[in-house]
Amino acid sequence: MSKYARFKEKLDNNHIWPSIYMFKFIVPTGREEEINRLFPKNQLSSRYSKNGKYISITAQVMMQSSDEVIRVYERAHHVEGVIAL
Repeated sequence: MSKYARFKEKLDNNHIWPSIYMFKFIVPTGREEEINRLFPKNQLSSRYSKNGKYISITAQVMMQSSDEVIRVYERAHHVEGVIAL
């Protein structure tokens, strides 16, 4: 069983594809461009933490399937210090 099997099942139970999916990430300041590159054609919102050490990034993206959502998370996982919410 894939490490994402349960997540994929939850996605498929809660979304009818294609669907708009909201991604939220927290990264250390200076790493935000790595997350922004995951969504080249989408407008993102961001907000710095109170002390400026971190930035939260939100993207609402039309996704075609749960597999596509999982691929984004797999790519984001390679960003040093990323926290996916």
